[in-house]
Amino acid sequence: MPNPVPNELVLLFSGYLTSVGKLDFITVLITVIAADTIGSSLLYTIFYCFGQRLLQKWSHVIPTSKLAYLTARVSHQDRWSIYVGRLMPFIRGYTAVVAGLLKIPPGIFLPAVLLSALTWSGGYVIAGKLLGHEYANVVQKLGIGKVVLVVLVLLCIIGFLGPHIYHWLKNKRIPPFGWSYAKNNRGNDQE
Repeated sequence: MPNPVPNELVLLFSGYLTSVGKLDFITVLITVIAADTIGSSLLYTIFYCFGQRLLQKWSHVIPTSKLAYLTARVSHQDRWSIYVGRLMPFIRGYTAVVAGLLKIPPGIFLPAVLLSALTWSGGYVIAGKLLGHEYANVVQKLGIGKVVLVVLVLLCIIGFLGPHIYHWLKNKRIPPFGWSYAKNNRGNDQE
């Protein structure tokens, strides 16, 4: 479920509150790292256990051969592919789902998630603490940066999908209304 407030802003604000003495830094740090790790692990576990049922129900979406190929590729690239995926905005939330669907072993997934939680969530809290009273300026710039990133991603998607959709629609050519009826029923009008 999408958040109305980006979690980065909440993490930075929590770090800021530790810098002014409203919250305990160690408690906040442990809480955000644990929450990130536990949340991702639960999502991973759900898709690890029940993801195959979803794939069987919608096998046309992800063919079994592609799933086997992706599993082998990601499993052999060790934890770094999961770690990097968890550090990419907008992709990070889906990394646990994909790892669960691909049946990535827990021994590979869980350490990568813990390390990414330390880096991502812990990093934002530490940054908020270090920024202190400059928090408001940074949050304003971070919000603008996210909007620019979303616009760039949308432009890339439109730039990639636009020509494909155009060619698909152009090749589909729907006949004018009534034309197909007249063509198919030639000679059947006289009964």
